[in-house]
Amino acid sequence: MRIGCFKFSEPLPETDASHAFATLWPWIDVNNVGTLILKELRDRFGATEVARLSRPGMFFDFTRYRPTIHIQEDGIKEMIIPNTRIYYAKRHGDKDLVLIRMLEPHMNAELYIDSVLKVFKALNVKTYTLLGSMYDAVPHTRPLLVSGYNMGKNIKDTLKNMGILPIVYRGNSSIVNMVAKNAAESNIHVNVFIVSIPQYVILDEDYIGKTRLMEVLNILYNIPVHRQDFEKALQQKSIIDERLEKTQEFKMLLPQLESAYDMRIRSIIQEDEDVIDTEMDEILWKSMDKDIGKA
Repeated sequence: MRIGCFKFSEPLPETDASHAFATLWPWIDVNNVGTLILKELRDRFGATEVARLSRPGMFFDFTRYRPTIHIQEDGIKEMIIPNTRIYYAKRHGDKDLVLIRMLEPHMNAELYIDSVLKVFKALNVKTYTLLGSMYDAVPHTRPLLVSGYNMGKNIKDTLKNMGILPIVYRGNSSIVNMVAKNAAESNIHVNVFIVSIPQYVILDEDYIGKTRLMEVLNILYNIPVHRQDFEKALQQKSIIDERLEKTQEFKMLLPQLESAYDMRIRSIIQEDEDVIDTEMDEILWKSMDKDIGKA
């Protein structure tokens, strides 16, 4: 059966209420943090694929999202076409899970967004949480910052107590943010959480960022953080320390990043989030202008 542009395996899952967790690749999936979390949730709760776009070429440019191919001596064995897939997990005693790794569409975006929202309605989604990561002028020697916002259900005090920084932004964005806006207008509670990744850390799988966002999910949704993720995060931090110790330019930059971070935190504590003093502004611009390579 089809819901919007998604082809579902039958029968459609029956659910009284569900949580939807999503990430948006590549716009807010630096170091694949959101992708790692969705895979973790899928494996932990035994989620299975229930739907995918029936014709992904309606939305994606395959010269930008390249298919992958498996060739053996006797020819092509497999072609994997980029797609947006939806996974579902039934949970007893708690809301079911809907997991969706959204690829940012290159065309027909309105149809894509409308199809996602139709799926939410069919699966009785009550909460939509977008998880992601972006580069920021922050040091790896401090706890990673998480920014976010809430729509539809007032939990601002809870987010503040968790140390979630407010997002105040005006500028270019992804059209897929209309999923959050339209979901909130359909009485779905919306949460958006973005972890700030040091701009010099480039990893295929960032367990430091993953662990930080999983801590948020632990508090809000009672989803525990695996011990092995903490161990992998510590290992990655040690490797970053070791490699950057050999970089003289980074040794000069790190104190500036730490000073900017500390002033940022102080300004939030003083409830002056919208005011950045001239000293902090100067440090941030100097930091963003540095090219120190990757860790």
